[in-house]
Amino acid sequence: MIQHKHAAGHVVLSCILLAAFFWLGFYVTKHGEPHALNAFALQLRGHGTAIAWRFTEMGWGYVLGPLYVALIVLAIFRPEWRRPALFAVAIALICWGAATGFQHFFNRPRRLDWLVRHETAGSYPSSHAAISTGFYFLCGLLALRSNMKAWLRYTLFALLTFVTLAIIWSRIELAAHNITDVIGGVMLALVIISLGAAAAEFAGRPVVS
Repeated sequence: MIQHKHAAGHVVLSCILLAAFFWLGFYVTKHGEPHALNAFALQLRGHGTAIAWRFTEMGWGYVLGPLYVALIVLAIFRPEWRRPALFAVAIALICWGAATGFQHFFNRPRRLDWLVRHETAGSYPSSHAAISTGFYFLCGLLALRSNMKAWLRYTLFALLTFVTLAIIWSRIELAAHNITDVIGGVMLALVIISLGAAAAEFAGRPVVS
């Protein structure tokens, strides 16, 4: 019963976030980036391009792929980590696919003041923001709720949260995305995480016991 209440809470949260995600997407596609956010993004642009590119690379497949494989190997050899490890990989892949699909759906043009690499896929939502939230941040949450020693749990959570925020920052710094794009990506990932957690709890197999 308690698990079902938690699952219902996740579903409600998902519905609210999904509504906000669609509202923001339709708004910026029609009206463009709010002036204040655009001005702030311009202030962030170009002040750490080299390190920003390194963090951006952490959202590409050639970095994520080996990390997914490592979690799958962990799931095979450490049964106690099987459920959270496979959940993290599944959520990350769903976030990737969903963000790509919604980029085609909204078809928002990219910024023209890009640095390093001109990306031509749709701008909203940011797939890097969705993937980093749906993988790095989620792994941090799972570590925080694990039975590891407290210092290790908090250290991993802080480190992975930092990586998530750094990847999101890098997309604005490199002018690859607008601020609303990364907000949309984060919201989309949180929707998927919440729905995934709800499904697991309704099935009686919560991700973290």
